[in-house]
Amino acid sequence: MTLREYIPFYRRNLKIALPVMVTQAGQVLVQLADNIMVGHLGAAQLAGVSFANAIIMIGLVFSIGFAQGVTPVVGQHFGKGDGRAVAVALSNSAVLNAIMAVVLTAVMIAVGAFMDRMGQDPEVLRYARQYYFIIIAGFIPMIAFFNVRFFSEGIGNTRNEMWITIGTNTLNIFLNWVLIYGNLGAPRLGVAGAAWATFISRVLGAIVFLIILFRVEEYRKFVRLTPRHAVHLREMLHQLKLSLPISLQNLLEVTAFSFAAIMVGWMGKYQLAAHQIAHSLSSLSFMIATGIGAAATIRVSHQFGAGRRKDAYHAGIAAVHMAVAIMVFFGILFVSLHGIIPRMYTEEPAVIPIAGRLIIILSLFQIFDAVQMASRSSLLGLKDINTPLIFSAISYYGVCLPSAYLLGFTLGLGPEGVWTGLLLGLATAAVLFNVRFRTVCRRYIGQQNREPDYRENSLQAPPSHSEE
Repeated sequence: MTLREYIPFYRRNLKIALPVMVTQAGQVLVQLADNIMVGHLGAAQLAGVSFANAIIMIGLVFSIGFAQGVTPVVGQHFGKGDGRAVAVALSNSAVLNAIMAVVLTAVMIAVGAFMDRMGQDPEVLRYARQYYFIIIAGFIPMIAFFNVRFFSEGIGNTRNEMWITIGTNTLNIFLNWVLIYGNLGAPRLGVAGAAWATFISRVLGAIVFLIILFRVEEYRKFVRLTPRHAVHLREMLHQLKLSLPISLQNLLEVTAFSFAAIMVGWMGKYQLAAHQIAHSLSSLSFMIATGIGAAATIRVSHQFGAGRRKDAYHAGIAAVHMAVAIMVFFGILFVSLHGIIPRMYTEEPAVIPIAGRLIIILSLFQIFDAVQMASRSSLLGLKDINTPLIFSAISYYGVCLPSAYLLGFTLGLGPEGVWTGLLLGLATAAVLFNVRFRTVCRRYIGQQNREPDYRENSLQAPPSHSEE
């Protein structure tokens, strides 16, 4: 197909992706606001929150991946027009995520009990504990929100999560101002105030989404279709086989980047500061581009479930094009400003040139990041997750980290070598995931071509390219 022929796929992907992109950008801004507001309390308070968040992030990444397992299951049933199967998937995912939420909360509380053995300054540890346990208490409502969110994405609705997130993020920032500093007559809670603001926002977000689930007809019709004995072990095990690999895949990528940060930290504080500047830019562009990934999972699962396998393939490839375009835009922006951006973070002359060089490497590796993210998300839409999990292990622990150490230390290239290792890992993932998606799609399309009685129809799936 030509790029012109891909335009309908771009348009439909973008319609789904834009709300997710706004949601993700809002979350980045809230994190920035949290850091700024807590930072005004003092260095120890900011360090305490940063330390707590480093641990919290592990549980957060795991829970997001786990909850995401419902999206391709619901998406394919929705594409087929099988509302009853959608309802069964929702019921079983709710039970499965409830069990996971309780277990994960207990594990995170247990981990928090060992925070004093992690080599932190006593003052930093005190603030970290104030923040950590309040945030962990909000894991159950947070996971409830994720469960409904990813179900909503499965039926192709990303708008409600956007509006709820915008509302709760605005509330979070307002409550930060009230509770951290003691404004409007509230007690001055400091670090604990930031945690309570997040807790309250997450609880309200979960409540609002649950109300929408049971009151809005777009969702309520699936609740009504739920059979009396919808929850059973077989369906939960089916979803568990998707959810666990997704969680592990997310952890492989996140921990690889964490270990890279540790390696850079061995080189010195200036190198680590430069790494943090480049990494913050990477997180910003990646979080926005993940909206394309969400659209890829939704569109591929819908088209595949409806039997339009060629359209599923084209929807995934269109997502790759769009993600690359976004990252190229950010790459050009970052390269153009690589000498200016570091000065927005620091005036330390030893940090600025290192950060500038890392930003140039970042601009290149973002392209590979876009390909791997969109391709992996498209594979998720096909419910193909076990082989990509192996590819993630190869890319991040077989290529990325060894290359980062070899280039950074053995060959003496410093932080630039570590970041080149990250680039090589992402490039490997990009090639493996993209080739896998193309191969699997060709196989499915070939199978369909050998089925003479096959009919491409659906009551609920979005129209195919030919229908537009």
